[in-house]
Amino acid sequence: MTRLFSSAINLLLVLVLGVSLSGCVTTRLPTAITTPWQALNLDTEANPLDVAFTDPRHGYLVGSNRMIRETNDGGATWNERSLDLPEEENFRLISIDFNGDEGWIAGQPGLLMHTSDGGQNWTRLFLDTKLPGEPYLITALGRHSAEMATNVGAVYETHDDGGSWEALVTDAAGAVRDLRRGEDGSYVSVSSLGNFYATWQPGDAVWQVHQRVSSQRLQSIGYQPDGNLWMVARGAQIRLNDEPGNLESWTKAIIPITNGYGYMDMAWDDDGAIWAGGGNGTLLVSRDGADSWEIDPVGDRQPSNFTRMVFDREHAFVLGERGNLLRWVGNAV
Repeated sequence: MTRLFSSAINLLLVLVLGVSLSGCVTTRLPTAITTPWQALNLDTEANPLDVAFTDPRHGYLVGSNRMIRETNDGGATWNERSLDLPEEENFRLISIDFNGDEGWIAGQPGLLMHTSDGGQNWTRLFLDTKLPGEPYLITALGRHSAEMATNVGAVYETHDDGGSWEALVTDAAGAVRDLRRGEDGSYVSVSSLGNFYATWQPGDAVWQVHQRVSSQRLQSIGYQPDGNLWMVARGAQIRLNDEPGNLESWTKAIIPITNGYGYMDMAWDDDGAIWAGGGNGTLLVSRDGADSWEIDPVGDRQPSNFTRMVFDREHAFVLGERGNLLRWVGNAV
């Protein structure tokens, strides 16, 4: 009887401890009182993948299933457009960028398009069949000029509207799952398996490989406003590059909340707040350098995974799936 009573007490203690620990892991963050975001639904099954503007009011949104939308009111409304592309091919329009009216679209399979009149007319450029990888990221550099990176880390530059391209890297980085360009023309990428990241600086012949910080595989990586890096790993872990110029120095893992969903992207707004977006409407904000976090109430209501954040000097968008996106409206909400 004593042994039975003792076993029952031990079982009760285990259950109480388990519930307590579980509560520590799933404790919900506070919800922000206000939000700068407005939710939009484009009524499409396509996934928005990138957005760019020719001026504060006029821009384009591109995505999967050949999706291209145009706005003339800063992104409040979006109208369907079409591109002159073969009907039998289901293109993914991955990247778009403008420098004034000079614009470019990169997509897959093997798609590159150019406009010189703000997107009213687009010309398809046919790429060399020996191009390493598929177009992944396009950057408009100015009149007649652009820089294109592929999904294996090949980087090319043109100064004649895409008529010819000069290779800037002699050896590609290998298949990547994420690739970003810094303001100074540098690049950072995450390998397709997430087991390492690589960096490239203008003038370097090859990419420099860096091992991941922990056993968790990397999901995405990018640049902070000061040029240092950030990274997101599996297990909803965020790390910030904490020593300028040292790409091997990172903070301890920051885990704002464990809700079973990982983060896909991060961005900084003009006030220095950090935004992190991910699965199932996960949208978090930190206004104190990642020490504490809040849940954004608009993002939390969206039935969508947030895959990309696009912040420029005059616009900000959080891109979701199936036509869902958030538009920055500041203090209006």
